[in-house]
Amino acid sequence: MRDTKLLEKFLKDNYKKIVEMSLFRNLKKEVNAGANGTLGYKIKKGINKDKVIKYE
Repeated sequence: MRDTKLLEKFLKDNYKKIVEMSLFRNLKKEVNAGANGTLGYKIKKGINKDKVIKYE
């Protein structure tokens, strides 16, 4: 006796997972580095408040 129901269920679930992952990959938006004018960290408290520490 062949397990056709089990194989069909596996194929259906696997296909659904593949379609979901491809949609996730294609619809994900790219992040713009430095879009807000800085690539560094802005200090929020203390003497150097509002200064930007740049990454090089």
